[in-house]
Amino acid sequence: MISALAETEELTRLRDLARHSHAVITEHQDAGGAYPAAPTFSAYKGYAWLRDGSFTAEGISRYGDVASAGRFHDWVDGVLRRRRAQVDDLRAAVARGEVPTNEAMLPTRFTFDGKDGSDPWWDFQTDGYGLWLWAVVTHAARYGLELSRWQAGIEVAVDYLVAFWDRPCYDWWEEHVEHRHVSTLGAIYGGLVAIAPFVSADVLTVAARIRALVVAEGIADGHLSKWLGGSAVDGSLPSCIVPFGLVAPGEDLAGTTLATVARDLAVDGGVHRFTADVFYGGGQWILLSALLGWNLAVAGDRAGALRQLRWIADQADERGELPEQVPHHLLHPGSRDEWIARWGTVATPLLWSHGMYLILADELGITATADAADKED
Repeated sequence: MISALAETEELTRLRDLARHSHAVITEHQDAGGAYPAAPTFSAYKGYAWLRDGSFTAEGISRYGDVASAGRFHDWVDGVLRRRRAQVDDLRAAVARGEVPTNEAMLPTRFTFDGKDGSDPWWDFQTDGYGLWLWAVVTHAARYGLELSRWQAGIEVAVDYLVAFWDRPCYDWWEEHVEHRHVSTLGAIYGGLVAIAPFVSADVLTVAARIRALVVAEGIADGHLSKWLGGSAVDGSLPSCIVPFGLVAPGEDLAGTTLATVARDLAVDGGVHRFTADVFYGGGQWILLSALLGWNLAVAGDRAGALRQLRWIADQADERGELPEQVPHHLLHPGSRDEWIARWGTVATPLLWSHGMYLILADELGITATADAADKED
């Protein structure tokens, strides 16, 4: 794929955006290691999500910045170490036959110093804990690092997921707490399989149960469904294939899922979250376009993956910053103004968008080489 772009103006543009994406992410990384979701957006400012941050850390790791990604994993480890007693209490409650409330569970987002948010949020989401396990193992394997550096936090995440993996919770988009979401189960599966060689807990048994549950209840019309027992699709479902491996690339289920997401949610390179999405009118999300492109690249459709990367690059503003979503082909345009009135204009830059761009650019082999200083740990 590089040969077709060799030293062209377009290759320069794509590499420049990779450099800028690295700069945006590292500029806004908190001194303690957290990656803020978006540094200026009213509803996200001052908070870090494990889901957003783990994908962002993977992009930074792929770019070659070992130190920045390591600081993020250090931050998560510290946050989870301090949650040891909370997880032990939750597990003890379950052992007594009690059902902890959603409010008692670990949050999905943290302040930069690792505390809960002070304002109400849709906080009970388990995917980020599985996602972090996958991300920290992947980063350590890439650079030959010892996982013992993060072992205490890893054990907290594992204990939490083993106890609560099958409990309904909010999805990636902080909606539908009443359901068990396939993308959430995929993230937990990927994290448990990745960490299995490094922990004493029997996490592979849990992973096998997750896969069996999804096969039994999470497939409709030959594709993965948004939640168990449903039939709709979601733009996050490709993650169950790449990177989490709940469904292996090349399986018929993988191909049908990608084709259905592309048919129902993708237009001109942009990918919607789901058909009923009214958030800012239901625009096209940069990070989901990159996720689909990542899957296309692994499946061997590098031309299709490059089209996704080009589309993403076209959405950067005059400063080179990538937003959360763009208002092309809005699914529900009548709802856009109410969100602008509530929270202001769309989050820009969204660090997760920049992190996913780095992942896809690296997958296609066009990421600019990071400075040697960036690679020092």
